[in-house]
Amino acid sequence: MPDPTTYGDPLAALLTRVRHCELCAGHLPFGARPVLQMDSCARILIAAQAPGRKVHETGIPFNDASGDRLRAWLGISREVFYDARQVALVPMGFCYPGTGTSGDLPPRPECARAWHGELLPHLQHLQLTLVIGQYARAYHLPAETGTLTQVVHAWRKNWPNLIPLPHPSPRNNLWLKRNPWFEEELIPVLQGRVAEVLGHDR
Repeated sequence: MPDPTTYGDPLAALLTRVRHCELCAGHLPFGARPVLQMDSCARILIAAQAPGRKVHETGIPFNDASGDRLRAWLGISREVFYDARQVALVPMGFCYPGTGTSGDLPPRPECARAWHGELLPHLQHLQLTLVIGQYARAYHLPAETGTLTQVVHAWRKNWPNLIPLPHPSPRNNLWLKRNPWFEEELIPVLQGRVAEVLGHDR
């Protein structure tokens, strides 16, 4: 297949630059391997944190237990999830940051500063942004205060175009147990909104 950058596709050229980025390689335990998914036709943006170890190894975003849970929350298949024309996956950090004492380290800050301002304007057909975790919340919802739980609980404030979510990691099982309203109240309407945006029958 011909390289789309040779035909003047600005997003393809930009994504090529992003995928060769090594801005913070010296801080990464396994080196740079930017992982993201994007097409200008995408109607849903999933703004999460950073790839985990398994995602770093495979180069496939959310190719882990977190991804399985996230797809269940959204009510979509892997086929739909990995269709860049429908779903954009642009985390706060594109590379695996390594592991700390209580899980993965925070996303490296270089990604958002260097690339988000160039990438996100290409999403001209965006109808829904899912903001996952505290670091994405700080970037996409800078005016929101309070804990992540409080921000997610107040999801109606930004409905229907932006929805804050907790991270779907198995490490958040206790949070889900303590906050049953999330799966009882928010997940059904989230699935309905996703189906509406993507034009799918439920």
